[in-house]
Amino acid sequence: MGLILLEALLALVILVAIVWWTMFAGRKKGEIVRKDEQPPRK
Repeated sequence: MGLILLEALLALVILVAIVWWTMFAGRKKGEIVRKDEQPPRK
């Protein structure tokens, strides 16, 4: 039973790593901020 839980946890960690890599890899500061989403300047 413990081995099954360990394997499921490892699969979850791998899934999270793949999702993180595809979303944020190559971006210097994470998410890209679009110009229309920036707060107005005063």
